[in-house]
Amino acid sequence: MKDPGIEDAALRPIAEKVRAGERLSFEDGVGLYRSHDLLALGWLAHYVRHKRHGDRTYFNVNRHLNPTNVCVASCKLCAFGRKPDAPGAYTMALEEAFRVAGENWSEAVTEFHIVGGLHPDLPFQYYVDLLRGLKERFPQVHLKAFTAVEIAYYSHITQLSIREILERLKAAGLDSLPGGGAEIFAPAVRRVICDHKIGAYTWLKVHRIAHEMGLASTATMLYGHIESAEDRVDHLLQLRALQDETGGFRTFIPLAFHPANTELGRRVPWPETTGFMDLKNIAVARLLLDNFPHIKAYWIMMTPRVAQVALRFGANDLDGTVVEEKIYHDAGAKTPQTMTRQQIIRLIHEAGLEPMERDTLYRPVIRTETSVAVQV
Repeated sequence: MKDPGIEDAALRPIAEKVRAGERLSFEDGVGLYRSHDLLALGWLAHYVRHKRHGDRTYFNVNRHLNPTNVCVASCKLCAFGRKPDAPGAYTMALEEAFRVAGENWSEAVTEFHIVGGLHPDLPFQYYVDLLRGLKERFPQVHLKAFTAVEIAYYSHITQLSIREILERLKAAGLDSLPGGGAEIFAPAVRRVICDHKIGAYTWLKVHRIAHEMGLASTATMLYGHIESAEDRVDHLLQLRALQDETGGFRTFIPLAFHPANTELGRRVPWPETTGFMDLKNIAVARLLLDNFPHIKAYWIMMTPRVAQVALRFGANDLDGTVVEEKIYHDAGAKTPQTMTRQQIIRLIHEAGLEPMERDTLYRPVIRTETSVAVQV
C-alpha cells in the first residue's frame, strides 16, 4: 500500500512503530486520539487491517432477542431499561421468546444475540430454560447470550459463583458472550453514567472465566459522552492485557453513545457523535488492539453509510442482519432495525472489498439454494 503522507508531525513516530509492527503505548494511543489528521489515521489502520485480512470483510446473518427490558438498574446512559410497573415494560414468556426468535425472517439465521434487563423477579432458571428451549428448537443457531453485567447479576441473586453460573448456562446451550456493559472502565466516569453496573474488575473477571471455560466473547467500549481520550486508551489497553492473557476475544466493537431519551441526554443537551469521531475510534482501536483479530463497524449505531466508510479505516466486519434491535433504538438511533444479506453485500462490494459471510466464531458460512453449512 502506498503511503499517502502524514500531515500531523506528531503521528510520524507512531506511524514508524506501526510499520515496524511494534506495540503502541498509552502515550501513543493518546496521541492518536488527539490528532486531527483523520486520513493518516485511517491509512495506518487500513494498513494493519489489510495485512491481517486483505480485502476480506465479514458479516453474519443474526437476530437480536431482548427477552425483557425490566431492570433494577437506573443507568443514566440507558433508555432501554424500565421499572416493572413503568409504561413500556415487558417480559416475554418462554414460549413467546421462542416464537419471536423464529418469526418474520426468511433467511437462515446462524446467531441469536440475546441480552436484556436485570429483572428483579425472574428466577435464574428462566434464563437456563430460555437457552435450552432455543437450542432444542434451533440446534444449528449459535447462542451469544448475556452480558457480563447479566452474568454477575445472576451470580448475585443465586449466590452461585460466576463460574457456576457460566457452567449451568453453557450446559443449557450458551455458546459465547456478547461484550455489552463494558461502557468505559474509568471508575470516575462509571460513577456518573452507569453507577448501578459492575465495575471494570468484575466485567473483566467474567470474560476471563468464560475464556478459561472455552467460551469466546466480544468486547466493547462506549464513547462520545463524558470520557476523555485518556479514559478511552486506558479502556482499550485493559482489554488488550486480558487478550494477552486469554486470547478469548474474537472482536472489538466501538459503540457510539446515543443521548436521546437517556437521563444523561436529558440532563444536559448532548450532541451525537460525529462521523469524524466514529471513524477515529475505529482506526485507533485497530492500531492499539494488536492482539484482537477483528474490529467491527456496528452499522446500527454509526449508520450503514459511516460503517461502510469505516471498512477503509480499520474495520473488517460490518456486523449482521440484526433484525429488530431495541436497545439503541430506544436511545434514539434512527438507523434501520434490520438489513438483508444483499444490502450488506452491496455495501461491502461498493467499498471495493470482498464480502465473506461468517458464523459467530468467524468460520465461513457456505450457502446453497437448499442448505447452510459452516466450514470448520
